[in-house]
Amino acid sequence: MHIIIGLLGSLVTIFYLLDRLGVDIGGLNPFYWYRRRAFAKKFGADPIYSIEDPLHIASLLVIGVAKLEGDLTAEQKRVAREQFESSFSMDARASSDLFGSAAHLLAAPQLISDQLEKLVIRNKGTFSAAQAESILEMMSCVAAAEGEPSDAQRQFIGAVRSWLAVPQPVAGTWA
Repeated sequence: MHIIIGLLGSLVTIFYLLDRLGVDIGGLNPFYWYRRRAFAKKFGADPIYSIEDPLHIASLLVIGVAKLEGDLTAEQKRVAREQFESSFSMDARASSDLFGSAAHLLAAPQLISDQLEKLVIRNKGTFSAAQAESILEMMSCVAAAEGEPSDAQRQFIGAVRSWLAVPQPVAGTWA
C-alpha cells in the first residue's frame, strides 16, 4: 500500500511541476479530447452535409442543376423561384430566401456533383416517390429555362434519378 501511495504522490508532483513549467497537461484527459474532437468534426465539416430537411435538399438539387453550367442567369433564377412557389406552396419572399440559401451553399460549381451525391444518398429515405418525381420535374424545368439542357445537366438529372431510385418513365406502350 505504501508503494502505491508513493507512486501516486510522485505522479502528482510530476504533473504539478509540469503545470508550473507551462506544459499543458489537459490534453491527457480522454473526455476533454473526445469533446474537442467532436466539436472540431462538427464545425470543421462542410455545412452542406448538415442539411436534413427534404425541402432544402430539393432546393439544392434544383439550383445545383442550373449551376452546373456556371453562374445562374436571370431566367434560371426566375424559373427556379417560380418552381419553388408552385411546388412548395411558398410566397415570393420565402422562395427567394430558400433560393438564396441554396445558391450560397453551392458556391463552388466544380464540387456540386460530389456534394449533392453524398447528401442525397445520406437522406434518400426521407423522400417519397412523389417528392422524388417532383424534384426531377423541377430540375428539368430549371435546366430547360434557356433552351435545351446540356449533356452535363441531363447526366446529372439521370444520376439524381438513380440516387433517389425513381424508375425511368416508360417510352411507349410496349417498351
